[in-house]
Parts: sequence; structure tokens; C-alpha cells
Amino acid sequence: MDEFNLGSVDLQQRQNQIRHKTDGLSSSTLVLRRGQAFTVLMIHEGRPFDPLKEKLIFRIVLGPLFVEVPVTRLAQPSLNQWSAALERSIPDPTGPHALWVSLSSPASASVGVYTLQLRIETCFSVRTHLLGQFTLLCNPWCQADSVFLQSEDLRTEYVKSDIGLLFKGSPGNMVSRPWSFDQYEKGILDICMKLLQLSPQYQADMRKDLQNRSDPVYIGRVISAMVNSNDDKGVLMGNWSGDYSGGVNPSKWSGSADILRKWAETQFEPVKYGQCWVFAAVMCTVMRVLGVPTRVVTNFNSAHDTNSNLVIEEYYTEMGEKLSIGRDSIWNFHMWVESWMKRPDLGRGYDGWQVLDPTPQERSGEMFRCGPAAVKAIYEKKVDAQYDVPFVYAEVNADVHRMIVRDRKILSTRVDKRSVGALISTKRPGSMSMLDITSEYKTEQDDSTVHALSANARGGEGATGRVAPQGLAVSLQLLKAPVVGENISFIVVIANKVAVPKLLRKHVNAQNKEYNRNPTGSFWEAHHDVKIGPKETVSIKHEISFKEYMLKEAGEDSLVNLAVVIEDVKSEERVLASEEFNIRSPSLDIQVQNEYVVVNTQQVATVTFTNPFSIVVSGELTVACSGLREKVQTRLTIPPRETMRKAIYFTPGMAGAKMLYASLVLMNPPTVLHGFETITVQAS
Repeated sequence: MDEFNLGSVDLQQRQNQIRHKTDGLSSSTLVLRRGQAFTVLMIHEGRPFDPLKEKLIFRIVLGPLFVEVPVTRLAQPSLNQWSAALERSIPDPTGPHALWVSLSSPASASVGVYTLQLRIETCFSVRTHLLGQFTLLCNPWCQADSVFLQSEDLRTEYVKSDIGLLFKGSPGNMVSRPWSFDQYEKGILDICMKLLQLSPQYQADMRKDLQNRSDPVYIGRVISAMVNSNDDKGVLMGNWSGDYSGGVNPSKWSGSADILRKWAETQFEPVKYGQCWVFAAVMCTVMRVLGVPTRVVTNFNSAHDTNSNLVIEEYYTEMGEKLSIGRDSIWNFHMWVESWMKRPDLGRGYDGWQVLDPTPQERSGEMFRCGPAAVKAIYEKKVDAQYDVPFVYAEVNADVHRMIVRDRKILSTRVDKRSVGALISTKRPGSMSMLDITSEYKTEQDDSTVHALSANARGGEGATGRVAPQGLAVSLQLLKAPVVGENISFIVVIANKVAVPKLLRKHVNAQNKEYNRNPTGSFWEAHHDVKIGPKETVSIKHEISFKEYMLKEAGEDSLVNLAVVIEDVKSEERVLASEEFNIRSPSLDIQVQNEYVVVNTQQVATVTFTNPFSIVVSGELTVACSGLREKVQTRLTIPPRETMRKAIYFTPGMAGAKMLYASLVLMNPPTVLHGFETITVQAS
């Protein structure tokens, strides 16, 4: 037999994916990283391969784009173009022959699902074979790739790790809650690729979109818009109303896989509902799947400056009640992601972490998305740098003008330059603790710079009226970090700075609030007359009972706006102090029985919770683990002040550093509790 006849082709899925560090990612295709060679094994019959008698030409197809790559004997892998080289040919005198070919993609190849074809040309015939598909991802291990990250520890954390912590609450009472990014769960990679394919950019101009997918800056903008459903067939619908009927309360999500699968299973109907941490966590999953190093970041006291004047104006009544006036607001916390990439479009010095925010707040290029805004550009106040640097700069730097008003007249104004962007945090690599990254975004506040940046936009508008009197100082101090089920204890401290006695009126007001907007009506208030001597300081203690602040809708954290207005009866001057804080939910404790946890072997964990309430509580406990085959759910009823210990059996399906996490959704009082334990699952 003198003919070269191709028998079968093996894309060497397991070996290639281990070399490309994509093992564990679940896809219907071979999964590869760009800028790196992969091996194809071809079994053929007839005579051994002779490059003088037949040409082997690979055709690599991405939508309407394709490239033809002839197999050569001595080709060096190229980082700039596709190449194919004969690795070795093993003739077998008694049977089929084996041919190994090494294919290399450029480090700037487009991310997408490719089709691989082979054309065999001889003097007498041309035959074409369909070899299969492969998914090509970014490659942070390849120095020529624009997402290259130097440190292996950081690549492990920001690309490979599927466990995370999200930081919520307030800087003084921060809550860390677990999140499972789930990038290794079955089908998740294919769903993430579908997300690119359903984007308006792909639908409008497939060829242009596929060409642009070589650039992580472009990919980041597409994903930022596609994680929310405001302009497209995006993944999540936002809801901050407090009414989550017809969907899932955002506080109940604990991982990305459930959300992405639900989106795919409903033929890409938006999943209900998301809030900022859900949007950010899902985006982190998608970007890590695509090979772009990504982390979730929390900005505490995040300014939403709608008119770009770098000033947030807050209004209070004389009784200390905060008013919902104006479109500007301060979110107690706000989450976005940072992705690591080069920024050749910005010139030198702006490579590295870039802010991307999928929460639909403001339009960027006619779509609800934000970024990538270079963190370095935000730090350097380079507000002309694309994309959306001024918006993010304001989120971490705006001034707050707090005004007491009566009949639309400003009675007093106090300027706060420190509360916005008070703490910017993310999970510390290799640890389940918080890393403070505030100094990457901002220096100690430089008043002259901020005012220079904001003066033109402000145009002279803003606060007018008398400043707070110099003769009085007032502050609020929580006596302990508030916990759901306990009373809130605090003191009002009033200092008379002058050598004459004063008669004062004290108005204290507490309002429940959502983390992303101004509070509505008051749930507690106290009003008293206070006599204070010359140069005297007095402390007045108050308590707010659990019954008075209990929320009606289940959430992870109750948030409270507490304010006090002190009025000098004689001069009618007023001074305001305010504090916003979260009331931490009790946490669940998880203990894994075996220190040595083995994959595919049943394990037992004990979940412990002490009911701090004076009533019987009931709810549903859910325990899950990244790589766990299915969640464990059980209903519980716990008498007042009693401790529940519940044994949970689970079987981890994947080796590596994993997180066992639990949530308990209580009906009465309505609250969501969380707990987690990290485990190292050994291969069997």
C-alpha cells in the first residue's frame, strides 16, 4: 500500500490540558492557553509520512476568520503567528504509523472556540478532515501575553483558585462572607464562552468582535456589560427594592455556578436577582475562566457621584432624620473586580490592576458597564484616561457635605473629607483574611488637588449657609460592635468649648437603610433638653432594642443610619454628627471531622449555631463545597438560646484547596447567616 491514509486523530486532551494548566476546567472541547504549543497525535496507514509527497495543512477556524498552517519539519514555535511542526514520526512495520505534530498559537490570538481541520494534499488528491474543536483562553503564564502575571502564587490565587471571600458591612464592623467562584464546575467554561457569543458586539459584527477578542481590555468591557442584563441578554437582573418575589434574594446566593447554569438553562433569560457583590463575584468567575487574573474588591463608603462634581450632598432635618434628596448617594460598601492586564492604549506606567464594574450604575459608551479603569490612573488623578477613571476616582475620593435644612434653607454645613473610600479591601492571596489596598488607590487627602479637580464642575454651586458653631462639638460612639438579636448601645458625647453654660436640645434619630441608597423613615428617635456647664463634656447613653430595629426582609446585615443634632437654644445654631454601621449577623461554625480529606470519599462535618434570640427560630441550612457533587439541604428548628449541632455528610469531587461553606436562611427573624471552613482535599 503506497498511499498515505489518515486513520484517527487524538487531540491529547488530558496531556495538553495539564501542560496548559487548564486541567479541571469542564468543557465539551479541548481547552488551551494561547502563546503555547499543543500536541496532536495522528495515526495513519500505508507508507510513512513523506513531506515531499504530501502536504499536511492545518486550517484553524474561528467564525468567519481562519488561518492555514502548513506542517514543517523544523519550525520554531512563534509567539506572533500560528505554526505547526513535525515532532516525530514513528513508522510501524506491522501496523499503523504514528505522527506527532506540535501546533502553536500566537500570544495575541483571539479568545474563542476554534474548529481544527486538516487538509492532506498529494499529486493525485486533496482530502479534508474535521479534527474537532478547542477553546483558546488567555495565558497569564506566557510572558508575551498581555495578561502575564509574574508570580506563581498570584496566578494560583487570581486564576486557579475557586474559593473567595467578599467583604461587606462597614470598616469598623466588617463581615467576610464566603463565595465559591465555581470555574471548575461542569459546563461553566462553555457557558462563559456563550456569554461572549451573545454579546451585542458579536451579534452586530461577528468578524470585528472576534478580531477584538485578542485584547483583554476589549474582553473586560464586553463581560462588564454582559454580567448585567440592562442592555443585552446578560446574566443578572439587579434588584435593590427589598421585594424579591419572583426570584432569589441576592443574600442567598453563595456561588457563581447556580447563577450561570440557571441563565443557560432558561435560554439566557436574566437571573433574578443580583446586587453589587453578586455581579462582581460572577464577573470574577468569568474572567478567571477566560484566563484573566481577577480579584473582587470592596470599597467601603463608596460615592455614587452622578453629576461628577466630586461632592456628595447629604441633607438632614433639624430632628436628625436623613432625607432622600438628590441623586448622589454613598453606598456603605460597593464591590467591583480588578483584572490584571497591559494597557498599551494609555502609554507607559498603567499596566497592572484595572477596575471593571458590572453593577449597572452609569452608562459607559452607551451601555451599563464600567472600566477597565487603571488603578494607577485613579491614584495619579489622571481623569482623562479611558475608561471611566473619573467615575471610579469619585467613588473613592469625593467630599461629603452634610447639611441641616429647614424649608429648603440650609441651617448649617459640615464637610467630611475622610469617610468616602475609607477602606478598600480584597482577599489576601493564600489566606482567608483581608488585604488593605487603599494605598493603591489614594494618598492622604490633598485638599487643594481635589478642589482644583472639582471647582470647574461645581461651578460655584453647593453648600451655602452658616458653618457649624465652634462653641460645640458632638460625636457618636458605639459601645460595642452591634450583633443581630442584641440591643444597640451607644453614647452621644457633647463638648462645650466655651466658658459659658449652655441650654441645648438633643435630637437623636435612627433609620434602617439599604447599603446602596439613603434611608427612608425613622424607626427610633429620642429628644431631650441638656444643660451643659462651661468647658464641660457630657456623655449620654442610649439603647435601641432588637425589636425596634429588626428588618422585615431577610438580609445578611441590617444597616443603620444614626444621627444626632445638638441645638443651642439661645443662638439657634446646630451641630450634626452621624454614623452609619451594620449589625452583624451571628455566624455558623463548621468543623470537619477528618484532618485528612480525600477526593471521592465521604466526609463528615459538624455545623454549630447558637440561637441568640428569645424566640424559636426555623430555617433552611445549606452546605456546599466547591467540587461537591450536590448541595446538602436540611430544615431546622432551634429553641431560644439553645445550641444546634448538625452532622453533614459530603463527598468532595475535586482535589486541591477547597472551601466548605454553609448558609442558614431564617424566616423569623428574617436573616441570612454564613460560615465557612477551608479544607485541603487530597487526590485519592
